[in-house]
Amino acid sequence: MTDADEPQAAAPPLPPVPMPGEGAEQTGPAASEPPAHQDFGTRSSARIADEGGAERAPPAARARRPIHWGRALLLILGFLVLLPPVSVLITKVVAPPVTILMLERFSQGRPIIKEWRSLDRIAPSLQTAVIAAEDDGFCNHKGFDWEAIRIAAEHNARSPNKVRGGSTISQQTAKNVFLWPSRDYVRKGLEAGYTVLIEKIWGKRRILETYLNVVEWGPGLYGAQAAARQYFHEDADRLTAQQSARLAAILPSPLKWRAVNPGRYVARRSRSIAGNAQVVRSDDLAWCLRR
Repeated sequence: MTDADEPQAAAPPLPPVPMPGEGAEQTGPAASEPPAHQDFGTRSSARIADEGGAERAPPAARARRPIHWGRALLLILGFLVLLPPVSVLITKVVAPPVTILMLERFSQGRPIIKEWRSLDRIAPSLQTAVIAAEDDGFCNHKGFDWEAIRIAAEHNARSPNKVRGGSTISQQTAKNVFLWPSRDYVRKGLEAGYTVLIEKIWGKRRILETYLNVVEWGPGLYGAQAAARQYFHEDADRLTAQQSARLAAILPSPLKWRAVNPGRYVARRSRSIAGNAQVVRSDDLAWCLRR
């Protein structure tokens, strides 16, 4: 018998391929490993199983979280409600660094010259002169002089081209520190709210102290110290009664009127203020400034 006639040896049988669900459950590390050829970089199936076995939608198919407009509106309203009292509490102990009026003037090319001084370092003659000129009932009202407001409203109705203000020092301080200088109704409403707050939280001494440090006294000049140095080459605590009256006289229009070599109107107004300041002192109308 030749080699070709010899019987071939039978090939060993292939191991049976287990069908899904048949046979013992595979254990060990290999059981959790996917086949080498499986590509996890292109998961386009409708579901992806997470570690717990539950199915979850792919990221693109998940529903977007809805925007809670009501909650956002409440947050905005809460911020607007809390802003005034918080800002008033802060500025009770911290000097306001800058005001909107200062920034507006600066954008017009004017400098910002100022130096904060405590009320004890500002001449009493200037304190009484400003009260005599701007608000002789300062110590006795709670932020608003209703009689002055009524008189100003009647005057403005008769002469709309010559507007007269009835604002107190408290109202002017609220406007100067926290608000913008226009005459719209929104600003007036906010001014009233801030006036109530500074009267309650600051007190009279802090209100006058802040007013005398932020009020505009000339081009780029803010506060008593800057004005005293510019006009009289003195510190604010060394001003005389006449110099104080001159400074108080130009407050309604500091960009137009002059404290040095004033015109006839300002000179006459400063003499009137000096006389009224004596009345403020003799009648103790500045009693609220005492410690």
